[in-house]
Amino acid sequence: MATFLYRMGRAAFRRRWPVVLLWAVVLAAVGAGAAKAPAAGDEGTSFMPGIEAQKAFDLIGERFPGADADGADARIVFIAPDGEKVTAAGHRAAIDTLVEEAAGAPQVSGAVSPFQAGAVSEDASTAYATVSYGVSAGDLSDADKGALEDIIGEAREAGLTVEVGGSALAEQPAAGGAGEVIGIGLAAVVLLITFGSVAAAGLPLLTAVVGVGVSMCAILALGSTLGLTMTTGTLASMLGLAVGIDYALLVVSRYREERAHGHEPAEAAGLAVGTAGSAVVFAGLTVVIALAGLSVIGVPMLTKMGLCAAGAVVLGVLVALTLVPALLGMWPNAVLSRTARRRADRTRGKDNGGTRWARFVLRRPTAVLVACVVGLGVLALPAADLEMGMPGAEAKPVSSTERRAYDALADGFGAGFNGPLTIVADVGDAADPEAAATTIAEQIKNTDGVVSVSPPQFNAADDTALFSAVPSTGPSEGTTKDLVQTIRGERPGLEEATGATFEVTGSTAMNIDVAQSLQDALVPYLIVIVLLSLVLLMVVFRSVLVPVKAAIGFLLSVLASLGAVVAVFQWGWGAELLGVEQAGPVMSLMPIFLVGIVFGLAMDYEVFLVARMREAYVHGERPAQAVVTGFRHSARVVAAAAVIMIAVFSGFVGSGESMIKTIGFGLAVAVLFDAFVIRMAFVPAVLALLGHRAWWLPRWLDTVLPRVDIEGTGLTREPAPVQGPSGDGTRPQEPARI
Repeated sequence: MATFLYRMGRAAFRRRWPVVLLWAVVLAAVGAGAAKAPAAGDEGTSFMPGIEAQKAFDLIGERFPGADADGADARIVFIAPDGEKVTAAGHRAAIDTLVEEAAGAPQVSGAVSPFQAGAVSEDASTAYATVSYGVSAGDLSDADKGALEDIIGEAREAGLTVEVGGSALAEQPAAGGAGEVIGIGLAAVVLLITFGSVAAAGLPLLTAVVGVGVSMCAILALGSTLGLTMTTGTLASMLGLAVGIDYALLVVSRYREERAHGHEPAEAAGLAVGTAGSAVVFAGLTVVIALAGLSVIGVPMLTKMGLCAAGAVVLGVLVALTLVPALLGMWPNAVLSRTARRRADRTRGKDNGGTRWARFVLRRPTAVLVACVVGLGVLALPAADLEMGMPGAEAKPVSSTERRAYDALADGFGAGFNGPLTIVADVGDAADPEAAATTIAEQIKNTDGVVSVSPPQFNAADDTALFSAVPSTGPSEGTTKDLVQTIRGERPGLEEATGATFEVTGSTAMNIDVAQSLQDALVPYLIVIVLLSLVLLMVVFRSVLVPVKAAIGFLLSVLASLGAVVAVFQWGWGAELLGVEQAGPVMSLMPIFLVGIVFGLAMDYEVFLVARMREAYVHGERPAQAVVTGFRHSARVVAAAAVIMIAVFSGFVGSGESMIKTIGFGLAVAVLFDAFVIRMAFVPAVLALLGHRAWWLPRWLDTVLPRVDIEGTGLTREPAPVQGPSGDGTRPQEPARI
């Protein structure tokens, strides 16, 4: 592989203009496709096939064809001024007027007055009206939303406080924007400090932006066809930007190193792609496998996010292997700092911060190892208390009308009012369908924790009944989860007594089922990822113990980052600093994402750092000296790459989308732990204790495993070009030096 990539790098360097033009054409083509593509809709109704809440939801759509389960809705909440009631003549007239005008608004299929539906609190301080739409929230135009907002504004002028919940007017997170800008800005500073050259700092940023631009435009162009949304694409943007900068950084850094060794520009570009590019290919492959593996979880949205992000990573790899050497061909000397050009031969092989740190660890490996394990172990303790859920309007900032509507309904009608349970009873086999539905409803009404149950409503065939049950506790509370399981536990007895059965759904039950399914899948997925890392690293490093060490380090970093997420988002430690309005269960999708993505990133740093150690060891250095050599060449690059990733991920912590905020924080702390604790301290400590045994591989396994030559040993047979007038090379008489 190293020889193939070496030739690719030289070819891209020599044919720089066609390569750059090709990428420009690709970017323009997908950009044009994105501009002409219709807007993407929502994620659809099938969130997680197979769980009870989803099956019940599908049954409702099948048995009640007149009711559009995907239709948007707006729950308009009216709060009377202090000491007044919504039933007062003036307030009642304003509410009736609003409902009447809303019923005639575009796309509205129905509007129900609170005075007709009995949707007035006991003290008459609060009431709500429900406005239903015949289309989904994604299909509502700005004019449709503006019409409802104008009607609401008239009610506010009458003296009522009016807040709006539901999906119709829910604020959507902005696509891209601040997160990327902050990340790019911080990355630019880190690159400038690392390279000491504006060109060297700008090249990774430019190529990463090209890669992210192509991937995001492709997502927009295919959005309506494949059901992709901007939330789906945010992870692709986040990871594509981070790995795109890191992979280009690795190639540019190796190019500068090869130039310092005396190679001509074309040869240096070929060697950089052949060696660092091999690490990039393998590192990208691990990230892609981890992200694509999310599809086995069974959540369509998770699958889409994982595959889109995997595609962005693939583009990042291709950009690093082709566009980066092409741009190096345009400015072969600009990426070298003046200091580096002036002092290259005098500083080569001398100590730097990486070698000094490596020797510090090698002198006291046991103490460093114990400190790493104990420190990360303590940080991982909160992960044992992990609770997963899907926060709703209660997690939004109090400045949003959805959050204020949520709080007003909880105050006026009880905490459970915001998360009613929907029960669908299949009474087709019952002797008396109406009596069976009534019996089920009465049994559920008498269950502890249920405040009220609505009368059953039958479909046209009279074989299915639908009603709702309001819990006494909020949607995200553990008591509500217990209540759902209690109601489902009553099913066998009711089925035997009535001949009918029922299922529980609704947003609250859906979130509970999804959280439980993902929590059950977390450990098996973690095991698969660890086993996968063992196999991949055996192939790369031709060792048994190095992969075991890497897997243990990965487990420590991922558990510590999960512990940090639980401490902040579930326990509320320092939550205000991150703009978290209310602590609660961790977003259900987040731990799975964290495990998969951190695996890929952990293997990135493992390859970047240990590959240079392996290269030195293969070329005859003793184990301890190989560790020092690896740190001399790679520590600064790995540290810079990690800081860039932390900066990019931290930029997304400011997102208004709860899931993106949690993922951004989790990935930032995971990179911090993995790069600076595991790779910089844990890894050299373990290698120091193992010595030669670290690189041991049974002979039979050595013959079975494929050889990928990530160290670039095959390049010693590749001829090195001689500098030509334009910086291109011709074949030399002597072999290349590594």
